Amino acid sequence: MAYAVGCRLRLEDGAEYLVWPTCRTSYGRLTALLSRGRMSSRKDSCRLTRDDLLATAEGWVLAAIPPEALGAPFGERFRQEAGALRGRLALPLMVAGSHMLRGDDQRRLDRLAGLAASVDGDLLAVGDVRYHVASRRRLADVLTAIRLGTTVDAIGAAAEPNAERRPKSLAEVASRFARHPKAVANTLRVLEAIRGFSLDQLRYEYPDEVVDPGRTAQETLEARVAAALVARWTVVPAEIEGRIGHELRLIGQLGYAPYFLTVEAIVRFARERGILCQGRGSAANSAVCFVLGITAVDPNKHDLLFERFVSASRGEPPDIDIDFEHERREEVIQHIYERYGRERAAICGTVIRYRPKSAIREVGKAMGLSEDVTARLAKASWGGGGEGSLADLAKGEGLDLGDPRLAVTMELAQEILDFPRHTATHVGGFVITRGALTELAVVGNAAMEGRTVLEWDKDDIDALGILKVDVLALGMLTCLRRSFDLLRRHGGPDHDLASLPRECAETYAMLRRADSVGVFQVESRAQMNMLPRLRLERFYDLVVEVAIVRPGPIAGDLVHPYLRRKAGEEPVTFPSPAPAHGPADELERVLGKTLGVPLFQEQVMRVAIVAADFTPDEADQLRRAMATFKLTGGVACYRERLVAGMVRRGYEEAFAEAIFAQIEGFGSYGFPESHAASFAHLVYASSWIKRHHPAVFTCALLNSQPMGFYAPAQLVRDAREHGVLVRAVDVNASDWNSTLEPERESRGGLALRLGLRLVAGLPEVEALALVKARRARNGAPFASVEDAAIRAGVGRKTLEALAAADAFGATGTLRRRAVWDAAVAASGPQQLPLFAVARDTAEAAMAASTPLMAEPEAALPGRARERRWWTTTAPPG
Repeated sequence: MAYAVGCRLRLEDGAEYLVWPTCRTSYGRLTALLSRGRMSSRKDSCRLTRDDLLATAEGWVLAAIPPEALGAPFGERFRQEAGALRGRLALPLMVAGSHMLRGDDQRRLDRLAGLAASVDGDLLAVGDVRYHVASRRRLADVLTAIRLGTTVDAIGAAAEPNAERRPKSLAEVASRFARHPKAVANTLRVLEAIRGFSLDQLRYEYPDEVVDPGRTAQETLEARVAAALVARWTVVPAEIEGRIGHELRLIGQLGYAPYFLTVEAIVRFARERGILCQGRGSAANSAVCFVLGITAVDPNKHDLLFERFVSASRGEPPDIDIDFEHERREEVIQHIYERYGRERAAICGTVIRYRPKSAIREVGKAMGLSEDVTARLAKASWGGGGEGSLADLAKGEGLDLGDPRLAVTMELAQEILDFPRHTATHVGGFVITRGALTELAVVGNAAMEGRTVLEWDKDDIDALGILKVDVLALGMLTCLRRSFDLLRRHGGPDHDLASLPRECAETYAMLRRADSVGVFQVESRAQMNMLPRLRLERFYDLVVEVAIVRPGPIAGDLVHPYLRRKAGEEPVTFPSPAPAHGPADELERVLGKTLGVPLFQEQVMRVAIVAADFTPDEADQLRRAMATFKLTGGVACYRERLVAGMVRRGYEEAFAEAIFAQIEGFGSYGFPESHAASFAHLVYASSWIKRHHPAVFTCALLNSQPMGFYAPAQLVRDAREHGVLVRAVDVNASDWNSTLEPERESRGGLALRLGLRLVAGLPEVEALALVKARRARNGAPFASVEDAAIRAGVGRKTLEALAAADAFGATGTLRRRAVWDAAVAASGPQQLPLFAVARDTAEAAMAASTPLMAEPEAALPGRARERRWWTTTAPPG
């Protein structure tokens, strides 16, 4: 059955239409109309009026869907629209009619045919199809109940009256439309009219703002790479020059230069704004990305395979993932919107599908199961529900499938698995086009303010070869940028990710002790357990560490062989091919870094190339099959090719089979070495700062929360264990963020002052008001809880939160006393409007003037004020 591109339009006034574009231009009008409707309303809604429809309809096939109750208003509207659209549509305006065995179908079809004939229009036979077989009627009712938030017992007239909303045979349709055979013939007229358009006609064009005047995109890229090479090296290493030449030739052959330029422009913007960023994933295989500053890992040093990133046979653009500081990523996102416009840039969508847990919960609720039963089943399904059916899951929980309602619920929940549930926003995949993106696909508002989203998901983007840049957020980058800033501010070395001292023995010694609380990627219990066993001594050991505690190496039984070889408990051997087929050390060149164990996808690809005569493109196809074999079983088809190729070249069949078994064990969890190297770079950076500047590292971590495995209290305790003096939250010393203060007795000469952001329940705006008030009076400290309340104008909840955190200790007020004073101060006369006006006026006057000398101390010091409160109020407790 041919796929006909079209949609069902529902206007604000309730009128509905079926629309099919007949050419690329009319398709662009339709997606632009839908985009305007979606971008002018909240997420998942589309606001369109009749005027919008009439202004845009051009070159479409259009059929009006009649309401349930036919009447004069519909007829009059249909006639008006037929007149307004005459000559503008590919076919005269039609009216859609269906025969659903509801009793009045023939009479209804007669009326619709007469209405169409009155304006020289036509009746169009439609099936109003909702499911592909009649047995799906039950599931349709369940989905209706889920959508309406009720049960199938209570949906009433919203339930399907019969099972007729299914495809029917031509003979069955002809029989039902026997009195209106032209309505059936019109379906063929529609298909003929819309044959002029298919999705194959959609072509992506890269943005051209990034190209230098007078140059092509390829010439611009080559010029920028040449300039970057000169800036990075006085004499360019021959290996780098060779890799750059190979990559640029392939990029030019595939026409990907604008993609690299677009990504480089985004990274340049971030760096100009002081936003720390780093490319990761397969992009780290590219020397061009490294030279342009997109990635931080030299692919030549790690012998990374470029074909893992760009392949001539893949037929799709490369995919570059860039991590930005999680607190400042939104600046980058809004910059992209501002530069290219919302009609040309959007984040791609993603389709959320029913998994066992959501299927059980929602179908169970719709079927009227009790909450305790659905909760029990949902909990048991955690992790995917295992290999068995959901019915088996219920049996395993001791539930009685003899209960008809439970049995049907499990059956329907099984049917609904992998159904689309709703659309969501991709984690950060940006699509940017040269022309209007809204004429390529539908763009709408996201749930988050300021975001617009493409309705297509990642697979749709890949199928059309559309540029996608993943603008991602990473908390550790925020922490590292704060660390570098703190180092500079407090007289430490001026470092960035590229200038940190390399191969620091003290840093590796710290990691061998599993002293990694707060360190990127290696702070979990599983990673801490692995750190001493890996005996870290150099950067590549960190690359292995990042990758080895993953499902892929574990499933492929690669972890223990590597550890035994690393510990010297097992010899490291490299089988050789027959002398006529290659050098004896060909596998050692590929697997030597990982002691003969293939831990990474790139190594699997190189083994296939070196040992089985795969071409680089064939090896990439093997890698892609590895990534999807859990779903498709695609790796198995390469068994004969790989094993036979290795045996033909002189390798033993048992060894070839073992290599294939390891590849198969990787499954969809194989880890790219380039990604591991990128993350290892951040592991080393965060480890180095923790080892040499623990106060700086902890301060930056606390100011970058939430992130990582550990709560602030655990991070503070770890800092104390490393010799850092930690000072408590203090209304007279703390800023919103934690800060560093000179202190000889603390390690590194810096003490950590905890910030107000760590006080539970304290809003940032109130904390900033406290800091502003404290600084306004020439830095005069708060003398008491009441003084803070009066000068900062903060409310009772803020005062109580500060008191509970013992933040008033420096005023001489004990925690219990401060809690009591907070309640009294918040209900005092300063809360009345007259006092508030007077306070604001006084504060404004003092803030506008510069005092000639420090203000004298208050007439009533803190203890005297305490005594005054004791004499006017009842003592606490």
